Amino acid sequence: MFGTSMRTLQRLLQRKHAVLGRASCSRLVLGIETSCDETGAAVLDETGAVLGESLHSQKEVHLRAGGIIPPLAQQLHREHIERVVREALERSGATPGQLAAVATTVKPGLALSLGVGLEFSRRFVRQHNKPFIPIHHMEAHALTVRMLRPVPFPFLVLLVSGGHSLLAVARGVDDFLLLGRTLDEAPGDTLDKVARRLSLIKHPLCSALSGGQAIELLAKDGDRKRFYLRTPMGQTYDCCFSFAGLRNQITTIIKKMEAEEGVEEGALLSGAKDVAAAAQHAVAAHLAKRTHRAVLFCQANNLLPSDDPTLVVSGGVASNEYIQKVLSIVAEATGLRLLRPPAGLCTDNGAMIAWCAKKKNNQPPRLRSWFT
Repeated sequence: MFGTSMRTLQRLLQRKHAVLGRASCSRLVLGIETSCDETGAAVLDETGAVLGESLHSQKEVHLRAGGIIPPLAQQLHREHIERVVREALERSGATPGQLAAVATTVKPGLALSLGVGLEFSRRFVRQHNKPFIPIHHMEAHALTVRMLRPVPFPFLVLLVSGGHSLLAVARGVDDFLLLGRTLDEAPGDTLDKVARRLSLIKHPLCSALSGGQAIELLAKDGDRKRFYLRTPMGQTYDCCFSFAGLRNQITTIIKKMEAEEGVEEGALLSGAKDVAAAAQHAVAAHLAKRTHRAVLFCQANNLLPSDDPTLVVSGGVASNEYIQKVLSIVAEATGLRLLRPPAGLCTDNGAMIAWCAKKKNNQPPRLRSWFT
């Protein structure tokens, strides 16, 4: 786990760039990210230093709307993408003409959101005559940890976010062996939906937080043992995930509590913190058990090095400290080193897209891609 804050990280990277000077400007890459509800852009130099970045979050708008609405997300991306890219360039001190390439997320994500980034990038590269590098969003998350320290291939990676969850062996920059993925909804989506069902936006401590953040905050003072939640897929012997059934269990508990307290749906429940704690623990337990299965599979098939094997956890949900603690138990029990980027790099951002592009651009072309 990295203890470095994003502010400290940015200062270190900027100091690194100041020492190197502008000699590497011919290798600058602009990364653009619009896969969901964050409009991000960043300029990286050939060493991986972040020279300038900008990020616009739609979180407050979608909180008021009760969830991410794709057409609204598309509109907000269109309104802000030009400004975000311009700010990233200005903060880097680079001009479009100095860029070596433009990299943009092309999948997976919300189709309407992805379309905005792709449309803008196509115009930009035509206007400035620059190469275009399409980037897989989950590949970028998987490689983000290598921005901060050398992590040798192969390593096991658990990617957990609001839209995706998967386990894979990262064998190279453009070489991943998929072990398992979600069969329905992602863990972040589950936590967000539980928070909405609990109406946590009405809670005085949670009004400005995303659903997952609200669950994590309230769970700190909750009793996770008050409610029994069955861990999904106990009799399914693979490395896939399923969270929809778990969410249905939680919804049943909430309905029962509403009946007992004599309140309608939408009211704050007195036991909301206990539901939050139980839900968070159930999600963490499911992630941990499937990850443990993946580790055992890798060890049985010699997919990881015997010397210092590594588990990398990334994606927005990786910012949850409770989930991180549960996963650390699995890593310690199986002899793996657990690594996670700082919280600011776990969530969607342009820097990880540019970094992924720089690494991929140094590799020979491959005929296949992972996670279609």
